[in-house]
Amino acid sequence: MPNKPLSLENRLIDFSILIINICESLPTNYAAKHLGNQMLRSGTSPALNYGEAQRAESKKDFIHKMKICLKELHETSVILKILSKKEYNPKDKVLLTLKENRELIAIFVSSIKTAQKTLTS
Repeated sequence: MPNKPLSLENRLIDFSILIINICESLPTNYAAKHLGNQMLRSGTSPALNYGEAQRAESKKDFIHKMKICLKELHETSVILKILSKKEYNPKDKVLLTLKENRELIAIFVSSIKTAQKTLTS
């Protein structure tokens, strides 16, 4: 059975690659560059911050870092929705990435709730 934290880390890395690929395929106009730059930051941040969460100094620190990951995933979700409506990329690539984004959000929401329950126990 795979180690869950490592499995999630790998999934976040794969998600970052999806984000990078979308950003690299955007047109070079001002709006696309702006959205691409913002999504590049927010879409790759969860993988990096998750590594920090795994080395948290306390349960409270872990929850805080996981919430940062969640915040960045939410931001990325909004940008993906904008890109989908604007149709800058092949719609199926954006929708596939948006689906993975939603699944990652669900994982983080669940993990945070579990950690918060054990914090108060």
